[in-house]
Amino acid sequence: MTSELFSPLALRSGQVLGNRIAKAAMEENMAGPGQVPGAGLIALYRRWATGGAGLLITGNVMVHAEALTGPGGVVLDEAAPLEPFAAWAEAAKSGGGAVWMQINHPGRQVRADMPGVVWGPSDVGVDLGRHSNRFGRPSAMTPEQIEATVARFAATARRAEEAGFDGVEVHAAHGYLLSQFLSPLVNRRTDAWGGPLENRARMLLDVVAAVRAVVSPSFAVAVKLNSADFQRGGFGVDDARRVIAMLEPLDVDLVELSGGSYESPAMTGRPADARTRAREAYFLDLATDLVTTSPLPLMLTGGITRRDTADRVLAGGVALIGMGTALAVTPGLPERWRDGREADRQLRPVTWTDKSLASAASMAQVRHQMRRIAQGNDPRPRTHPVRALLSELLLQRQALRRYRAWLPAARPGAGASRPVTES
Repeated sequence: MTSELFSPLALRSGQVLGNRIAKAAMEENMAGPGQVPGAGLIALYRRWATGGAGLLITGNVMVHAEALTGPGGVVLDEAAPLEPFAAWAEAAKSGGGAVWMQINHPGRQVRADMPGVVWGPSDVGVDLGRHSNRFGRPSAMTPEQIEATVARFAATARRAEEAGFDGVEVHAAHGYLLSQFLSPLVNRRTDAWGGPLENRARMLLDVVAAVRAVVSPSFAVAVKLNSADFQRGGFGVDDARRVIAMLEPLDVDLVELSGGSYESPAMTGRPADARTRAREAYFLDLATDLVTTSPLPLMLTGGITRRDTADRVLAGGVALIGMGTALAVTPGLPERWRDGREADRQLRPVTWTDKSLASAASMAQVRHQMRRIAQGNDPRPRTHPVRALLSELLLQRQALRRYRAWLPAARPGAGASRPVTES
């Protein structure tokens, strides 16, 4: 099998990626004071830039200062200072690759102790069983709020280009706001944004069109989309196929396929659907199905750690392979592959029966490695998940105090007084 792994990929915007390996987005939760990239985040991306990936995609940057998944989130809106973002872009491109900013709105996936707003297409809360009270109860968005949010996505994309990023990826997966609109389980609207898939996809399509209208033709615009939600009656592979077709006329460069949400965290390797559980490339079967009809290049993310798996994914017609956890554990893995070597370490597995806690611990382990890299240390993948989770909770508590103090002062009139007891 001839490998295309280190061949360039030309996109319709004219941008050319140096190879077919992308550092996929992972939520770093490493914002500095003022919810901007700090020294640690910049150092982390400078290290990844030397690792050999042709593309780095940042963790999700929030378009709305009042709506963050967690208190360590980075915000780029009209009021944010641009200099820290320019430093971030420069560091991420220092190795010769491209960098795209993932832009996102959490919608209903906002912690209950966070100030600000909790919005969704409908007032359907996150269902995590006994853990459901960890999230705020959403209110259904008004048409005015929807239109304002579309404008926020466009403003963030425009400012990302001004800061020196090479593109943006609009996050419409993993149960965040745009994914919530796509889901028939969460979106119970009866107006122009609800009902048939064409209506449920309207907000995503409006966001992409608004973004493309304010950035240069050579600036890449990608979309991250669930191949499936892994919930009975939810967004499925046939829906994904139709949405990809809807995106094609909007000058989208690439669609990244992933899957799952907080309610069914398939993206961490613990889906509700057991078909994807025990192998690499969690969503390969679905991607192979979609690639046969997709008019756009596809990127596949989820569980890829070995070169032979990456080669198999590319041989199936996928254009780009994305890796997240693998690069948090071995930041120079692409260069190792080029030299004929594999990763020599992996994270301690989390086998807890409580899938919500297991997902949180798995993500805490990954962020623990990212913080070590940011501090100039080597990853320590055998760190116990309990230790990683407790450390994460302490850091989040400190970040929450900073965010609660910052939001009303930096964004006067922001809804910072939302009761922390909402559930």
